[in-house]
Parts: sequence; structure tokens; C-alpha cells
Amino acid sequence: MTTVSIGQLKLESGQLLREVELAYERVGESSAPAILVCHALTGDQYAVGTADQPGWWAGLIGPGKAVDTGQFQVITFNVLGGCSGSTGPLSINPATGEPYRASFPELTIRDMVRAERKALEALGIKHLAAVIGGSLGGMKTLEWAKLYPEFLDTAIALAVTPYYGDYGVAFNHIGIQAIENDPEFRSGNYHPETRLKGFEIARMAGMVTYRSDKLFNRRFSRARCGENFEVQSYLDYQGRKLAGRFDPNSYLILLKAMNTHDVEAAELAAELLSISYSHDLLYPGELMIPWVENQPNAKWEKIETDFGHDGFLVEFEKWAHHVQAQLQKTVNAKSHVLA
Repeated sequence: MTTVSIGQLKLESGQLLREVELAYERVGESSAPAILVCHALTGDQYAVGTADQPGWWAGLIGPGKAVDTGQFQVITFNVLGGCSGSTGPLSINPATGEPYRASFPELTIRDMVRAERKALEALGIKHLAAVIGGSLGGMKTLEWAKLYPEFLDTAIALAVTPYYGDYGVAFNHIGIQAIENDPEFRSGNYHPETRLKGFEIARMAGMVTYRSDKLFNRRFSRARCGENFEVQSYLDYQGRKLAGRFDPNSYLILLKAMNTHDVEAAELAAELLSISYSHDLLYPGELMIPWVENQPNAKWEKIETDFGHDGFLVEFEKWAHHVQAQLQKTVNAKSHVLA
């Protein structure tokens, strides 16, 4: 695991995080134009991964792909507050010598972006050709465009809206309540070996929103698995799977940060490509269209898919060409200016 230290970070809450580190993946030539990739809620820094263990966006990023690592270097950070190597609830609090756990401060999307700006500077990167992300990563992408328009040429925000709507906040509330009201959670100071059923239920609630009802119905077709329906077994499995690899305190930190996302009043100076996906319950295109239309340098594309919100993780053949075209437009514009 590779990490970069950014020292201390003052949060929007006024609290100070000391000795902050961000874990990251860096692929491509270090002299090439840089692209920052931002992961979703339970993602990590391994967007590209390896041949043996492909990353979560290996279908989009790589030699000759839409995000061409022969042309760009690609950097992905594990988000501040995460649990894959970046400073978060599992990290050691320098003031106590013990893990933060429940004492880790609440964050905003803006805090995460500011941490990544400092991390890029520590890595010697003074400019970005693009910031690209979906879902939580899309929130960060929009914040990047708002906070640091001079630092990037273009923003590509997928499966996101200018603010997190009430429907999304409602499902986050279910997840938060399920975790915090699990008696084994112990106000965030749970025993590491304890199975937190509340966390598993929170994940199940989230899974229902990630894909369309049409896809669920077609995939499971009311099939049985013993006494249960297969869809029930599927959700049980997904709940256990996440609980086995993700920290519930991190999950809470990130859910609450998502609830704060709101750039509706911003006018972005940076170029923006927004891509929405049909049947996305959490980030419906109709919330994005009027906002994009009022931005001076923005355009919007809608992708028809039964995958709903998860459309930004699959079916690259349907939408990757939009990303590629936006990046090429940026490269061409840069070449014209330099000429």
C-alpha cells in the first residue's frame, strides 16, 4: 500500500486532524498529464488494479481505453475517512495513541477534496487534466470544479446530482439508524470480532437503491433458494460481504458526509460533462438537467440502462466514449493554447 502524508488538516467543523495520510494508486508515466479518479461510497484506491486483481474501473482505465494510461497518469485516493489505508476511524489518533473509532470527527465532501488537493501538491502535481468520479466520487468531482477551477481543465461527474436529494438522504437515514441502534455497535466502540447485523441491514437497504426494479425482477424471477427467495439470499450475502471488508464507523462518516453535498448555488468556471443513468433512484437525471443548463461550460448525457445507479460501474460500451471524447477535447484545447 502506498500512502502520502499531508500533515494536519483543518476541517469545516473547525476541528483539526493531525498527521493525515491518504492511500493512493498511481498508474501511467509520472510526466504525463494527470487525471484524478474519485471512488464511490465503499470503493477504494484500486481503480485500475492489476492483471490478477483488476480494479473497479479497469474496464474504463488502461492502455488504449477511454482513460488511456498511455496518454495520462491516473491517480486515485482512498477517501479521507475511509478504511483502505487513508486516515479514518481505524487510524491511530496521535493525541491518544489509540484508534479514533467513534471519536473520529464528522466530515464533509469539501473536507475530502481539500485533503486530496494537499496530497496532490505533496506528490508534485500542480495541475489536473481532469477529475472523474461517480456517486460519492461524483460529489467530490463537482466540489473540485467548484473549489479549484484553476487546478483542473475538465470535470466529468457520473451518476450524481448538484445536491443529495431527500430520497437519498432517506435511505442513508435507514442505514445510519440500523447501525447506530444495533446494541453490539456500542456507540462505535464495537468489538472487532462482533458481527454487526445492523451494518449488514444498512448495506441491504443501500443495495436495493443501486439497481432498477426491472433488473431485480429479471435476475431473480421469484426463484427460491430453500425456504427463502433468491433475492433474500442475495441481500444477506451482500450484507455479510461488506461487513467483512469495511469499517462501520467509516460507513457512517461517509453516509453523513454525502448528506451534506450541495453545490446547487455554484456557477462552475471549469468545463463539466455530466452523465446520468436511467432508473437511478438516488441521483435522477431530472435533478441534474436544469442545473447543467444554467452552467456556462457544461453538458449532460443520459445513458439508458437497467442497472440504474450502478450504470457507472458497468456497460462501459454505452458511455465510455463520452468520457474519451471529453478528455480528447481537453487535450486538443490544451495543444491549441500551447501552439
